[in-house]
Amino acid sequence: MSKTSPATVQPPAERYTLFGIPEGYDSVFLGRLAKESAFPVIHISSDDLRFEQIYETLRFFAPDVAVLRFPAWDCLPYDRISPTSEVVGERLKTLSCLSHRQDSKPLVVLTTTSAIIQRVPGRTLLKNSAFGIKVGDTLEIPKLHQFLLAKGYHRTETVREAGEYALRGGLIDIFPAGAADPLRVDCFGDHIENIRSFDALSQRTLEDKQELILYPVSEALLTPEAIESFRSKYREMFGTVHKEDALYESISEGRKYAGMEHWLPLYYDQLETLFDYVPQAVITLDHQAEQSRDMRMQQIIDLYQARMSMLGTEQKNKPAQYRPVPVEQLYLPQAEWSKKLGTYTVIDLSPFSPPPGQRDGGGRRGRDFSDVRAQPGVDLYAAIHTHIEVLVKSGKQVLLAVYSAGARDRLQHLLAEQGLHKVDIAVLGLERGFETKDFAVLTEQDMLGDRLSRTSKKKKKSDAFLFEISQLREGDFVVHEDHGVGQFDKLETIIVDNVPHDCLKLLYAGGDKLFIPVENLDILSRYGSAEGGAVLDRLGGAAWQARKAQVKRDLLALANDLLKIAAARILRHTDPIHLPEVTYEKFCSSFPYPETEDQQKAIADVLEDLDKDQAMDRLICGDVGFGKTEVALRAAACAALTGYQVALIAPTTLLARQHHQTFSRRFHGFPVKIGLLSRFVSAKEADQNRADLEGGSLDIIIGTHALLSEKIHFSNLALLIVDEEQKFGVKQKERLKQIKDDVHVLTLTATPIPRTLQMALTGVREMSLITTAPIDRLAVKTFVLPYDPVVIRDALMREHYRGGQSFYVCPRISDMKELEDGLRQLVPELKIVAAHGQMGADEIEDKMSAFYEGAFDVLLSTNIVESGLDIRSAFMPSNNWTRSAPDSSWQAMTLTSVAPATCSARSNPAISAKLVSSCISRCSRRRLPLPA
Repeated sequence: MSKTSPATVQPPAERYTLFGIPEGYDSVFLGRLAKESAFPVIHISSDDLRFEQIYETLRFFAPDVAVLRFPAWDCLPYDRISPTSEVVGERLKTLSCLSHRQDSKPLVVLTTTSAIIQRVPGRTLLKNSAFGIKVGDTLEIPKLHQFLLAKGYHRTETVREAGEYALRGGLIDIFPAGAADPLRVDCFGDHIENIRSFDALSQRTLEDKQELILYPVSEALLTPEAIESFRSKYREMFGTVHKEDALYESISEGRKYAGMEHWLPLYYDQLETLFDYVPQAVITLDHQAEQSRDMRMQQIIDLYQARMSMLGTEQKNKPAQYRPVPVEQLYLPQAEWSKKLGTYTVIDLSPFSPPPGQRDGGGRRGRDFSDVRAQPGVDLYAAIHTHIEVLVKSGKQVLLAVYSAGARDRLQHLLAEQGLHKVDIAVLGLERGFETKDFAVLTEQDMLGDRLSRTSKKKKKSDAFLFEISQLREGDFVVHEDHGVGQFDKLETIIVDNVPHDCLKLLYAGGDKLFIPVENLDILSRYGSAEGGAVLDRLGGAAWQARKAQVKRDLLALANDLLKIAAARILRHTDPIHLPEVTYEKFCSSFPYPETEDQQKAIADVLEDLDKDQAMDRLICGDVGFGKTEVALRAAACAALTGYQVALIAPTTLLARQHHQTFSRRFHGFPVKIGLLSRFVSAKEADQNRADLEGGSLDIIIGTHALLSEKIHFSNLALLIVDEEQKFGVKQKERLKQIKDDVHVLTLTATPIPRTLQMALTGVREMSLITTAPIDRLAVKTFVLPYDPVVIRDALMREHYRGGQSFYVCPRISDMKELEDGLRQLVPELKIVAAHGQMGADEIEDKMSAFYEGAFDVLLSTNIVESGLDIRSAFMPSNNWTRSAPDSSWQAMTLTSVAPATCSARSNPAISAKLVSSCISRCSRRRLPLPA
């Protein structure tokens, strides 16, 4: 190792490749290199994923080495949005620390190729850029206020997001950029009594802190000097400024503008790079980091050329102008990049074995057990035990790296069953293992197969709320809770007591009219089907009241039947279902994600219910992608592996097929037979599945409403799983319960209907909530932008090149043909399919199925994307769409050609404009955020 480390004097300017540095071992190498070098080590990762992995493993293998992170902006070059304050805060914190670094503690600066080629504000700007206070200090509040304003902080009444602060007498709330939680400074006069962190949503204090250090939250600080520099350079670079240029007007007035950082060279006399902040260092590069840099530069050039090519079109059509800054002013071109590297010792890391005569770092890839897993009947854990014993006998220290504490406990238990009790297991997000002459690391992915997540720091709960206003068109049928079915005519202003009121005009049978003030819209609801030949009611007539009375009688009769079923289930006793722990652990080990805390609690609740002598009736409620299916899989394993039958019913054929694939994959290698009943199954296969189900040879049956058929007969049904429960009727959900009084029922839903929720809250059925987001789940990002074909094309093509797919959501069917033609011209490389609710059921499912199987790249649709399908590769832009929230696993982008302040939903522009005032008043009363 010492032969490859630079000397403890000024490192020579040289560059070489060091072989034998596989992933995982690179963190060990970087830690040793930092300790042996008299200068900081700058490691350039090839991408953001490697950046995060190395940061986590470096902290584990070298806890005594200081690590500074310098990430890239989390937005595209020449974008219309700004990087988040968290990312900017971390970047500026690192630059500030490097500017004021005095100690000689070993230091590694982690960055990426995308970050290091981007120019940054000069070192002179970051002089006195940090502001630190401690408990017991004296604080000059006016001085703090001046600092916050100068460094880009925004004053608010209530602090909720990074970069905000609030002054309330002796209490000062600040959300520093890059911090996990905001901080509250409590002063008595000018004396700081305490500093506490608090929850941004509840505003309740969490824990005491001893100090607070503030850094700027923007790389483009709107000081008077910066504003004047921007105005001058903008006119010099782009010529005449038009009145429609919102960027120039905003910056001139000292107001922040979305995406203003992309004109960074205009604010300052000179920009620098990360190299300038660390003039003496040893630089290490990831394997293929140079190729990553070249690809990033090509993307930057392509985006710049796209902006330039659209500039003439934009001027003709007169939307918002986007005048890009030349590439070389924002990024390092090839010549300057090579010149910068030429002044450092540069080590290219390679995971391969060294050719003769080349330098060797001493690491090799670890053992992969994929060959053992591929052999049927082979005991995987016995093979792992044998390999560990070989490593120990060769004198190597062995470490097992797993993704979660739950996986650690399971693996420890399974290896103990093999007689291996003393083994070091660490929770570490390492994908691949490695070996050296002294020690070896085996990872969970190497041993058990593909693992798709890493451990992550705790994420905060989102405090975002969505507020929806139903949009009506002239001629739509509506239902008044007291007067029945009417027809919306128009929005009309009427004068009452010399005061104008905006009202909805409804037409009823016989020419009757009814005016509903906009503030009383809650008494109206949409009629179920506009094409269903609705019959208008007569105002004051008895027909509507008679129908309501009949419905009440029917509901009472249905409720009586439901009570009988529930009573029978309570009185009947069942045989407890309990799966041996070893078998259960082996099934759980194939789950490719660490369980969240809520998920573990839900699983424990279900297992406890199954182990009782009374039939389970439990509701699992959690957001899309939060892990409800895994709870169902664990329950199904307990039942099927102990000799009972399991039925899973889903509302659509696509979802049923998806579940069939998931169950078949997870039960691979177990003596469980799984069948499917849906229209995708041939009649012969369906008949065979029904026969096997009745005969008892079929353990798990998955299907749609076909499972409700009178032809279905079970041999030993013990567990019924209902997915997307809110899409089934009451009679449908109770049909299978009538087959056997002692069947266990597990219901999954993301949006429980009121009846289901009421039953859970009153104790008729049990409920488990899964509210914790899965590890590595990215937060939803929603951007409201002017219509920008460059943004659309780049977003769709980026998803295509990463192997993903995209939803493009359009609110109106009438606009879809024009939008489809436009998309085909904009992205001719992609395959586009359109689907909407007016198509036949077979046609919709055929198109959705083809999209699910990857036959198309883009699905242009209405809100039918809310079908519960798990298409993890999908990104979702939308066009003037505000009907509902996108799936939280998607990234959403709303594009509108009008100012966002008016209303981004455009199903009826006239009514939208008049409803906005009443909407604002209702939002303020309910303390909800205003719609865009």
